[in-house]
Amino acid sequence: MVSSFDLSDREYRLISDLVYRTVGIHLDEHKKALIVGRLQKFLREKEFSNFSQYYDYVNSDPTGQALKALVTNISTNHTFFFRESDHFTFFLNNVLPQITETLKKHRSRDLRIWCAGCSSGEEPYTLAMYLLDFFGSESRLWEMGVLATDISDTVLEKAKKAIYSDENVSKIPLPFKNKYFSRHDHNNWIVENQVKELVLFRKLNLMRESYPFKGKFHVIFCRNVMIYFDKQTQNKLIQRFYSYTEPGGYLFIGHSESLSRDNCPYTYVKPAVYWKEMI
Repeated sequence: MVSSFDLSDREYRLISDLVYRTVGIHLDEHKKALIVGRLQKFLREKEFSNFSQYYDYVNSDPTGQALKALVTNISTNHTFFFRESDHFTFFLNNVLPQITETLKKHRSRDLRIWCAGCSSGEEPYTLAMYLLDFFGSESRLWEMGVLATDISDTVLEKAKKAIYSDENVSKIPLPFKNKYFSRHDHNNWIVENQVKELVLFRKLNLMRESYPFKGKFHVIFCRNVMIYFDKQTQNKLIQRFYSYTEPGGYLFIGHSESLSRDNCPYTYVKPAVYWKEMI
């Protein structure tokens, strides 16, 4: 056993190819340091001598748990409530009024939102809070909800518990915090049931050719997820998102991401916000 690890070019290719084949995450050469940093503690604990032994361990695990742990370790980023908050302002002031007006014209009260790559739940819970705030006393009259999906069992279990640290909730406006959270203990807060009831968590690999959804969504949030994918994978994913977006619906991506204007089926609205034109 050694105290630190080097990742050879061969080992990097083996691990990156395995990850790309299974979940579509593209690990370029600049991610070598990330792989070592995220995995070396595990290698020490399991007393592996090098990354080749670790690769053999992951590749030969019949349960798939080792692969799940690998994907979780290299794809989980620090997140917090109200990250890229201007998106939520636009969602409240522009998207919700427009979509609800369209739904009312069609005598529908079925409003569906999807958070793809929901991580530990901050984003879908934030959207649920905005839904409750927007509809107020009429909330119970609407069939609305947020589907939150991720590939990692670990983050989904954390999201379902809905317990967050003082640091994690520090950017939440005080009125929201007082209304939709309560103290869990001295260092943590827990999301109120009225918010949790609007969010459904499910495991989903975005690399599937199709998704097990019965209907389409009025809003899709997929922020800071596509940074892990190469252009070809991104383009295929956007086409799938488009097919699951209701006409007049919106797609939100991360501010560090962008879609090609040449082959993007959505209409550009503003940085990181796209719209599917009405039929």
